[in-house]
Amino acid sequence: MKILIVGSGGREHCLAWKISQSPKVTKVFCAPGNAGTREVAENVDISADDIASLIKFAKKEKIDLAVVGPEAPLVAGIVDQFEKAGLLAFGPKQNAAMIEGSKAFAKEIMVAAKVPTARYEVISGIDEAQMVVGGFQKAAVKADGLAAGKGVFICQNRGEIMSAVNSLLQETIFGKAGSRIVIEELLEGEEASILAFCDGKNVKMMVSSQDHKRIFDNDVGPNTGGMGAYSPAPVVNGLEGRIMKEVMQPVVDEMARRGTPYKGVLYAGLMVNGKELKVLEFNARFGDPECQCIIPRLESDLVEIMLACIKGTLGDVEIKWGKNPACCVVIAAGGYPGFYEKGKQIDGLENASAFEGVLVFHAGTKLANGKVTTNGGRVLGVVGTGDTIKAAIDAAYTGVSQINFEGMQARNDIGKRALER
Repeated sequence: MKILIVGSGGREHCLAWKISQSPKVTKVFCAPGNAGTREVAENVDISADDIASLIKFAKKEKIDLAVVGPEAPLVAGIVDQFEKAGLLAFGPKQNAAMIEGSKAFAKEIMVAAKVPTARYEVISGIDEAQMVVGGFQKAAVKADGLAAGKGVFICQNRGEIMSAVNSLLQETIFGKAGSRIVIEELLEGEEASILAFCDGKNVKMMVSSQDHKRIFDNDVGPNTGGMGAYSPAPVVNGLEGRIMKEVMQPVVDEMARRGTPYKGVLYAGLMVNGKELKVLEFNARFGDPECQCIIPRLESDLVEIMLACIKGTLGDVEIKWGKNPACCVVIAAGGYPGFYEKGKQIDGLENASAFEGVLVFHAGTKLANGKVTTNGGRVLGVVGTGDTIKAAIDAAYTGVSQINFEGMQARNDIGKRALER
């Protein structure tokens, strides 16, 4: 099989690395890819958003399966368009991908499916905001549309809520994505990520993980696309059956009832407070960096699973997971998630990869004059695996210690909550 992976981040490098191991696969392409994907795939200079050019390339190369990494092309309908062109693509169709494309739509689905979630209001104007803000002491203010994982404001009082509303509606800092917003009660507890393979009817949950969204240690500073993750997340232990019964299956059933069957990866961001479970959000794809610590634990053939999701035969597939935990530490450019410079030479990549139990997945990198340089905010994801979560964390940070570029930053506390438990 020839596989085309769409995207250029650490998630896509991880998927290319895993997919290239499948005995079914003869060739992997990555569009546009990065400096790391070229080690396991052939990079193609086509943007992930240029669906027409991707289809043209897939037809020319007789691609057997396209695997879509990022949310933007999924919400834009890339899977629908590939299918119309007679091509196979892994991921939800446009109507189903709206579970990530619109926070308000996701809330509507949760209510219909009786999935536990926070109380909320949807507004599109300042006047509306002033009317509803009084009903919230603390709130999460969210851009309704796609904002690269950064469109959420955690507000501790009504003044902060109105400030966030103004940033979205009046200053339009996220453009059209923030023209409608969701205000929801601020939940307390510990976050966890549950991803599942879905075929429109059947659901098979992956091993649990926990993301670290804030830029600095101890969850301080602005939200990012994710500064690290680990798997499994002890906070989820013993709750897997409830998550399946109360969250994942009801959502897939509701999507099917609406005539928009959900096929692909469904990602639920959960807040766990003791025995209480509530859903914060849904994503329509593999998380990044969750993917980088989940997929290395997968022992089964990922391509077989993806094909089963598309064909509706996921119930017949046995999925095996390794017992060893994994930890991914993201190395970011100086200044991220604000302004950052590109083009900084990265040293020590081979040294990091040489350690047992260490994998280095590239995200914002490119090859320039034979040297690997920075080309994005989140530059690398260094993954450690080991017999225990502590061993996995230690391996990841051993890898990080070998890498250097001007201005690099990384959190020093990824996995801390797992160790505390």
